[in-house]
Amino acid sequence: METTDQVGATAVVDVDLRADSAVGVVTFSRGRHNYFNYELLEKIASTLDDLRDRGSRAVVLRTTNKHFCAGADFVGDGPTGPGQPHIYDIVPRLFRQPLPIVAAVGGAAIGGGLGLALLADFRVTTPSAYFLANFNRIGMTQGFALSLTLPRLLGPQRAAELFYTARRVPGEEAVAIGLADRLAEPDTLDDEAFALAAEIAKSAPLAVASTRRTLRADLVEKVEETLRHERSQQDPLKVTEDFREGVQAWREKRVPRFRGA
Repeated sequence: METTDQVGATAVVDVDLRADSAVGVVTFSRGRHNYFNYELLEKIASTLDDLRDRGSRAVVLRTTNKHFCAGADFVGDGPTGPGQPHIYDIVPRLFRQPLPIVAAVGGAAIGGGLGLALLADFRVTTPSAYFLANFNRIGMTQGFALSLTLPRLLGPQRAAELFYTARRVPGEEAVAIGLADRLAEPDTLDDEAFALAAEIAKSAPLAVASTRRTLRADLVEKVEETLRHERSQQDPLKVTEDFREGVQAWREKRVPRFRGA
């Protein structure tokens, strides 16, 4: 949820190509909490699109900020009206990029930030990190194709529980239930994520690409369909009193008083 730290914040995406390991390390940043907007996601997508041609065989997606990503920037600093670019126009590009991604998830992955973490093939996290699908708690329905990716990863029953209750899943539990893949201490998070990406990069690149295409064969098409449905559900909710109350309550760190209107 938006706070003053991201108003006017600059979206920065840097890449470090590790030629000795064929791993591309992509570091993104936008304000202290990494609230994403169209600009940030477009920069991440463009960077990922380019890495295979620059010799990378696997990618680490990381940040140096407090949180991996605290969700969407609801303040909005770009055009969002009819005919204008929408965040969901970028999301299929992120899923379509060609290389395996290992996300280094420190701090929090909240709302759409959870969606960003789940587009990666693998997640390395820490005991102090947490994952949170907070949509229903702010009067909104899930987005960023989480209607598809979270049940695909955890099964429909566990995914529904996380959506309905909006409870935090700490790092250790995330690994135990399959929401994350490896646990590291905060000061070794990036090293552990890089080590996993480097192991992937040692495998035959054509074989990895073929395996990944097979495993994700219908994913992009379903992501696009899911995003269309999620947007059709989200747009009416954005004008409700419950959504305004949910956003305000989240800012004020209090229990929302929903009226069903």
